[in-house]
Amino acid sequence: MNAINVKFKRLHPDAKIPQYATEMSAGFDLVAVSDVIIAPGETVKVPLGFAVQIPAGYEIQIRPRSGVTFKTKLRVANSPGTADADYRGEVAVLIDNIAHREISDIDMNEREVVYGKSSILDTVDGEYYHGNWIDYPWKTYLIRKGDRIAQGVLAAVSRASFEEVAELDDTERGDGGFGHSGVTSE
Repeated sequence: MNAINVKFKRLHPDAKIPQYATEMSAGFDLVAVSDVIIAPGETVKVPLGFAVQIPAGYEIQIRPRSGVTFKTKLRVANSPGTADADYRGEVAVLIDNIAHREISDIDMNEREVVYGKSSILDTVDGEYYHGNWIDYPWKTYLIRKGDRIAQGVLAAVSRASFEEVAELDDTERGDGGFGHSGVTSE
């Protein structure tokens, strides 16, 4: 495979150099550099503790990890996020907790809850973390220092040159969009 050199600058002593999990992984893991608590409905910026110098003509796309998305209510907020070639600040991941603040009967049977608050935090691996008896809103997540929270993909960037015209070519689709072709495959 053709490797593109991306310079890495550690901004925090515990920052992890991005690593590919397997030989043929498209994305490299992005690891939280500190503990972050995210309540339902919140969006937080999770610091990674490093900056990069991406070659001109490339970007790093920040995407969700499928396991985190499957096991939790955490989502990469602006997926895919972009780190541009001229950005030199700390790389971070914006994370939404899409859980609702309401408690269902099913939730009540899973854990002891008092007035919609709990001393238990959910984690990105689908496990639970017992807090210090602080009341957190239900479905509050703890992203732990060292958790792989997202993935980055180095991607080539094409630049557009826009030309103003009076008319566009006709196509079979035309201006149909947002579900115009239906949902069934037949």
